[in-house]
Amino acid sequence: MRLVTGVVFFGMAWLAVGPRVISGWWLLLPIAIFIVLVARHERIRALGRRTQRAAAFYERGLARIEDRWMSGAIAGGARASPIGRSHLETDRPYSEYNPSHPYAADLDIFGKGSLFELLSLARTRSGEGALAGWLLAPASPTEIAKRQDAIDELRNSLDLREDLAILGEDVRAAIHPEWMNRWGTRPRLLESRAARAVAPMLSFLMIASLVYYWGFYGSGWFVVAAFSFGGAFALHYRSRVREVTDSVADPVKDLQIFSLLLARLEKEQWKTQKLVELRAALNTQGRPPSKEIRKLVLMIEWLNSRLNPAFAAIGAPLLLWGTQFAFAIEQWRSQHGTAIGRWLDAIGELEALCSLSAYAYEHPDDPFPEIVESGTRVEGEDLRHPLLPAAQCVANTIRLDRDRQLLIISGSNMSGKSTLLRTVGVNAVLALAGAPVRAKHMRLSSLAIGATIRVMDSLQQGTSRFYAEIQRLRDIMELTKNMPVLFLLDEILHGTNSNDRAVGAEAVIRGLIDRGAIGLVTTHDLALTRLAESLAPRAANFHFEDHLENGRMVFDYRLHPGIVEKSNALALMRAVGLDV
Repeated sequence: MRLVTGVVFFGMAWLAVGPRVISGWWLLLPIAIFIVLVARHERIRALGRRTQRAAAFYERGLARIEDRWMSGAIAGGARASPIGRSHLETDRPYSEYNPSHPYAADLDIFGKGSLFELLSLARTRSGEGALAGWLLAPASPTEIAKRQDAIDELRNSLDLREDLAILGEDVRAAIHPEWMNRWGTRPRLLESRAARAVAPMLSFLMIASLVYYWGFYGSGWFVVAAFSFGGAFALHYRSRVREVTDSVADPVKDLQIFSLLLARLEKEQWKTQKLVELRAALNTQGRPPSKEIRKLVLMIEWLNSRLNPAFAAIGAPLLLWGTQFAFAIEQWRSQHGTAIGRWLDAIGELEALCSLSAYAYEHPDDPFPEIVESGTRVEGEDLRHPLLPAAQCVANTIRLDRDRQLLIISGSNMSGKSTLLRTVGVNAVLALAGAPVRAKHMRLSSLAIGATIRVMDSLQQGTSRFYAEIQRLRDIMELTKNMPVLFLLDEILHGTNSNDRAVGAEAVIRGLIDRGAIGLVTTHDLALTRLAESLAPRAANFHFEDHLENGRMVFDYRLHPGIVEKSNALALMRAVGLDV
């Protein structure tokens, strides 16, 4: 249609200019039609992009339900869309976490195929930061209860999650909370109310002097005086005005999308305490923050019109354009700048809650855990690992409390010992973040978590795996000074000789038990299993079994009481072709 309209325009132009059959005014008709078609085509393209993002949103939800959610596993349009893949693939803000964190690497909290990738629907850095923070540190029992209520209320809010998912082209790349916070809270550069009032008067004086000079043949001295006052005023504030205008030159898109996010969230009316508190954090001086942000966006857009060469040469100097808008922007910032951080935090927490509510919606059989405020305990019935496909999961039940603080898990290679530690740890992380858990039932107290499942050596830091492990054990011991600890120790101290290992492991475990910690320890060293007997009834032995079937090792992955009675190391070596 646009091509046809263009052909019609050139045809009518020839008729108007050549034979002059029609008036030139008729050319306005195809121009108007062309403008309407361009606008309509852009709306259709925007609708198409929105539809693609909505399809990708639902495809990713289906992928999570069907256990094909890991990066690269989502097919079709979801693979090509920012919504259809983890943000960690593109910007990875939380995959490069602190390697000394007591459990993040050990429990696959971040990275490809991680808990964060499974859970996160956040489209802003604030949302990702809030969810990451919840997964990295336990909340108080009161906060957990508030999050559980909020997640339960949001569980069926599918329209809200869809709207947030398809809002804007790339919200995550656009909104920079660090910049917004710094900009909103920095000291005010232009404070004088008198100067702000004088600026439009000087602009009027300069325009009036020109009208008087050219229209009424007035004195040129009046023009010189008016422009001298105006120029001196602009020169006095030039450096501060430039600092203000430079700081808002780029983030118009950021603020526009921020306004859209706020406007969508402002429509919601919630009942649970956590959501009501977050909704209240978005209120400011009786006006919705989305309108205040939109007001700022309009001021920046008007300010940026000074970049037009023709306007910059004549209109902007006469109107003191940059100076007046710099004063207006600083006035806005003095009124609302400190609230930006509060708005960003509220959006971040709401996005984190939406992520967890989506997980709850997609996994209706996963219950909320019971958080107890007294004692130290972790009880899990039919615990399963949330990152493993449901069809491959084997459930196990564990109980740890003041009466039984330690489980020593023995078993052969690949029998499931490390996976059990991760299963307990990841479900504890979910529980202490306020999320549902992958279990029939779970009951636990508020705990710090420490693990040595994936401790690595470091060439850059010049540390061996053994040294890295004993540093982590020291850190876990330090955690016990502040709150009860759940420890998950995999093949403790296997990087040293048998004698030192036995003495050191027993000392570390006894130290943790004496400090009130609870936890699980896996081992191949059957000598360590005797520790459970000396600590009984505070400790107990459990094991995993396997057997050889048609030349293949078969594992049942179920926890059995007692000590393992056989090893499969030699059988596995022969199975891969080693002559032993």
